[in-house]
Amino acid sequence: MSDRVYIFDTTLRDGEQSPGASMNTAEKMRLATQLEKLGVDILEAGFPAASEGDFEAVKKVASKLQRTEVAGLARTSKSDIDKAWGAVQHAVKPKIHTFIATSDIHMKYKLNMERDQVIKTAVEAVAYAKSLSGNVEFSAEDGSRSDRDFLCKIFEAAIEAGASVVNLPDTVGYAVPEEFEELVKYVISHTPNIHKAVLSVHCHNDLGLATANTLSAVKAGARQVEVTMNGIGERAGNTSLEEVVMALHTRPNYLASQTNINTEEIFSTSRLVSMITGILVQPNKAIIGANAFAHEAGIHQDGVLKNPMTYEIMKPETIGLNRNKMILGKHSGRHALKDRLKEMGYDLSDDEMSLVFQKFKKVADRKKQILDEDLEAIASEGLIRTSDIFRLEYLHVTCGSTVLPMASVKLNVNGRSVQGADYGNGPIDAAFNTIAKLAGTDAELLRFSVSALTGGTDAQGEVTVRLKENGLIALGKGADPDIITASSLAYINGLNRLEYLKAHPVESAEFR
Repeated sequence: MSDRVYIFDTTLRDGEQSPGASMNTAEKMRLATQLEKLGVDILEAGFPAASEGDFEAVKKVASKLQRTEVAGLARTSKSDIDKAWGAVQHAVKPKIHTFIATSDIHMKYKLNMERDQVIKTAVEAVAYAKSLSGNVEFSAEDGSRSDRDFLCKIFEAAIEAGASVVNLPDTVGYAVPEEFEELVKYVISHTPNIHKAVLSVHCHNDLGLATANTLSAVKAGARQVEVTMNGIGERAGNTSLEEVVMALHTRPNYLASQTNINTEEIFSTSRLVSMITGILVQPNKAIIGANAFAHEAGIHQDGVLKNPMTYEIMKPETIGLNRNKMILGKHSGRHALKDRLKEMGYDLSDDEMSLVFQKFKKVADRKKQILDEDLEAIASEGLIRTSDIFRLEYLHVTCGSTVLPMASVKLNVNGRSVQGADYGNGPIDAAFNTIAKLAGTDAELLRFSVSALTGGTDAQGEVTVRLKENGLIALGKGADPDIITASSLAYINGLNRLEYLKAHPVESAEFR
């Protein structure tokens, strides 16, 4: 059996199904490029039949990537498979991924089908997909709660019909490691033609066991793992790419398997996913959390100073932290900035570069040193711009312990300047109330979060808001050394995205 484990990344598909984490096409393209740089073997770019917007996004990603397999998800229907193939057919390595539920509870209540009907449907779907693409994966949805022998039977039939990968998902995160390991072993030993296909696993984190279940499956013989960056995904999320990869990297004595992941790109990829989705990484998150390589206890600090391996089982440089890098400041020129952004994976057009350079100079006038985290915020603001219906021209806030917080705002609305003032419970609330009044919106603020991009009192504050209006949900982001300004920029960015979704209903459509 090969000791190579293939990394199937579904951040753009299953990860995007995190509540409120929808990405537009430009964001998917940027993230797909970074995931290829990270070294994922297969990238599931989306569910082409879900909406026309998803179809176009998958199609563009498929045309862009040069090395990575690009998969499109499809139910076991001809129309879904046609959509998937239409979206991925121009990829260097296209893949069709089709699925049907196999657990008794799903077959009875969701599909209203008998077992023989499910097998027949799966075989027909795989055979049809195989007639279009030589690269077909079949998934048995809710596999961990399926009858073992039925699972083996449908996998055997799918492989016979042309599937080169069969996937065993723990769709609802119900399995525990020992049980899942035994299930994988059983499937391998009781599926006669399993040697003709790669066995994959796809675990969810409802019980916090996704990574443990995935590693147990690898130990039992699975050779493809389906993961997302930062573990984002439906409900409690998916198996974290970084956790599985670094477990295999760190414990080769126990898990004698390797991946093709460039681990030094893990941190930058994690950061990009967080910036695009607005889902912050918890400080104590394994591998990529802010505290993952931090030491506060005196005993730990003493040990790390003498030998980092006393309390660190991984070097931070392994995931891309603490790399030597050029420090940029207000005297840095356009060429130096462009070179640094290119090293970070940003391939900007001349117009985008001009926007980014202007923003860079403004920030550099207020910060002594511009770090990579600052550059990511600056560049992302330029790359994910939508139609700017609203633009901040002026902001003045009065607040303190003895005054009622008030904000005075001048806003450009479709090229026309409007201004006004309003009060609030605090300076940010006052700013939001004023902006909402000038923009004429009744959008509901679902979430507001603040984080510092770097250390120091001059750090840029990064603000993420989630807004809802007329059933549409949009993410807004803003960064500035002044946290009230950053909050206002994030709110305005969210309003602009809502306007964009209103004008582009296809991109805002969600598949249920």
